[in-house]
Amino acid sequence: MSKALRFGAALLAALVILAPLYWMVVVAFSSRRELLGGDLRVWPRQFTLENVERVFSSFPVVAWFGNSLAISLVVALLSVTTSLLAGYAFAHLRFRGSNALFFVALGTLVLPIQVIMVSLFRIVTGLGLYGTYWAVILPTAASAFGLFLARQFLLGIPRELVEAARLDGAGHLRVFRSVVLPLSKPLVAVLFFMSLLQSWNDFAWPLIALRDNALYTLPIGLLYLQGQFGSDYGATMAFALVNVVPMVVVFLVFQRYFVAGLTRSGIR
Repeated sequence: MSKALRFGAALLAALVILAPLYWMVVVAFSSRRELLGGDLRVWPRQFTLENVERVFSSFPVVAWFGNSLAISLVVALLSVTTSLLAGYAFAHLRFRGSNALFFVALGTLVLPIQVIMVSLFRIVTGLGLYGTYWAVILPTAASAFGLFLARQFLLGIPRELVEAARLDGAGHLRVFRSVVLPLSKPLVAVLFFMSLLQSWNDFAWPLIALRDNALYTLPIGLLYLQGQFGSDYGATMAFALVNVVPMVVVFLVFQRYFVAGLTRSGIR
């Protein structure tokens, strides 16, 4: 009975989560006549790609997809690097004020992006980065939550391994590269996926930092589908599908490492 209840609860939760995605697929592949006539069914009466074709022919979706991919990959790589290095320092190094500094870093999690937008804008403008990829990448190249996750994971690595490597004459970078990093593959997968997903779906800051529509990302491109007096729901859902599918594929590929990393980091 206990297993049945857990299975039922998990199935119900999965249906609730998947319902919007299913509806997005149905609308994206329904004909325009069905959508305008209000004859939308549980499954399209006539499976069509006209919405997808209209999106790709009317907007530079491929260019926006490339922008999103380039920005997200660079942000994910930088975020993973900074989180791992900082997490190693807080987990295995002892220095004055480390705990206070760690809690100050965690305190930034309560600050929404809207609070620091003006400061970020002045910084990127002063550095001459406004309107470039780096205006979006650099402010998100470090993550307080990634730091927390990395520290919690690396605390689980026995300190004896680190001390033994240090006694053998290895420096901290050598210890990190040869001892810590090989044991942190699940953590790397979690940090990479979370950073990639957050950057991929980021909307507010890229909208401010990018001024050339040729550099826009997919979430910003969705604005172009919003009409003044109405919306093309079929094209909107087709565009949203293009935005969602890559992240679903990435999660399916890395889900084993993702779950293992969260479990070993103490996040249940």
